[in-house]
Amino acid sequence: MPHPYSPVRSFPFPEHLILLPAGSDLTLLQAPTRLAINQNRYLEIHSSLYQLNNNNRGILICPLGVGLKYPGMPDLAPDEPGRIFLMDLNEQNPRVQELNISDGFDKASFNPHGISTFTDKDQTVYLYVVNHPHMDSTVEIFKFEEQQRSLVYLKTIKHELLKSVNDIVVLGPEQFYATRDRYFTNFFLALLELVMDLRWTHVLFYSPREVKVVARGFSSANGITISLDKKYIYVADVSDKNIHVMKIQDNWDLTQLKVIQLDTLVDNLTVDPDTGDILAGCHPNAIKLLVYDTEDPPGSEALRIRNALSEKPMISTMYANNGSALQGSSVASAYGGKLLIGTVFHKALYCEL
Repeated sequence: MPHPYSPVRSFPFPEHLILLPAGSDLTLLQAPTRLAINQNRYLEIHSSLYQLNNNNRGILICPLGVGLKYPGMPDLAPDEPGRIFLMDLNEQNPRVQELNISDGFDKASFNPHGISTFTDKDQTVYLYVVNHPHMDSTVEIFKFEEQQRSLVYLKTIKHELLKSVNDIVVLGPEQFYATRDRYFTNFFLALLELVMDLRWTHVLFYSPREVKVVARGFSSANGITISLDKKYIYVADVSDKNIHVMKIQDNWDLTQLKVIQLDTLVDNLTVDPDTGDILAGCHPNAIKLLVYDTEDPPGSEALRIRNALSEKPMISTMYANNGSALQGSSVASAYGGKLLIGTVFHKALYCEL
């Protein structure tokens, strides 16, 4: 169906977007990229959103994970490491800027996936990045230097439960939820896992003192984000075509409240910082996504879910395209009358609402 918004510009960035919290005026982009705007008015490119104050709105961080490789999908830059970009949506003509990463970090094997931000009491912004070096799973922590437009590498988090990590939402210093999108790391076993509907994927809670599985039974847990009031977690199950609404308990366990069923494959989620609506980047056709054909490319779809906690959430289409303009949409974020959509391997699309 035709989309209601006119694309202003497209950028060569895929699957996740992230907003920065108070104290920053920038948005970081990473590819593959997911988009999100947090309560602090920053766009996050992978999964979670974090708040910005009224003086620091519209900065987007995007990971460009050109190293992510999925059988059947095109690999547009097989020999290039992943990168992190920044975009300021307050500019009349927003441009993307690559962020320099400090020494001490293995940039050659950088393969970013989900991203999230955390701002401490002195307004220092920390960026958490799901990384797949050599097809492993780690979480990298960086400090964002706004004036220098750079990232200072701080540490790498590894754990035996951090396997096949897809997305992340940071709750506090070295404290986060993460999704595991498949149980088997072997592609063919993972495919069998989906066919047999084993539902062995889950959501993990990580902190320096405790690491545990807090929600189970997903076919393929994918994007994850948090509500504006920090009481609820939203998890996308991409192969089940739904969004799980979960309440955070005092011990960080998650209790499922409801499941919002959709007619499309839900990839990454963000939250509108002004309304609290869930924004979802979706894949309308799984086969076209997994078996890429240049003559018949996968389409794109971005949805808005209003009143997610009500008995009848309102679902509307923000953007839809048959692949002629944008292929394989995976995340969407709205800010200040603007819409930014990221993709798995294609471009990021910037629109005016």
